[in-house]
Amino acid sequence: MQMVDMSSPEFLAELEKTKKFTDKVNAQFGWVYNPNHDVNEGVLMGLARHKMLYGKRFCPCFMVLEDENGKHKSADDRICPCKPAIDHEVPEEGKCHCGIFCTPEYASTHDM
Repeated sequence: MQMVDMSSPEFLAELEKTKKFTDKVNAQFGWVYNPNHDVNEGVLMGLARHKMLYGKRFCPCFMVLEDENGKHKSADDRICPCKPAIDHEVPEEGKCHCGIFCTPEYASTHDM
């Protein structure tokens, strides 16, 4: 498994880019962050790590696999924001599988 120094300037810069990315996703879809800041921090770090390792923000809750050609993909083809979150999870459950993206209604009733 490849390692990423999560205190390196490169990782911290990617983490900041990832935060801006998730801010834009929330604005685009009318979502909000999970009221549990620990969830958000973990998902943001996972997304930034995957971006550094694989060049894409694969959802950190799913395995990343390497195919026979050396290309990486998520086990369930989940690149943030993933289609299941957009089409089903957030509209039907109030949050995505990873938990970072929520409806305002979900966030208001699940204060942490």
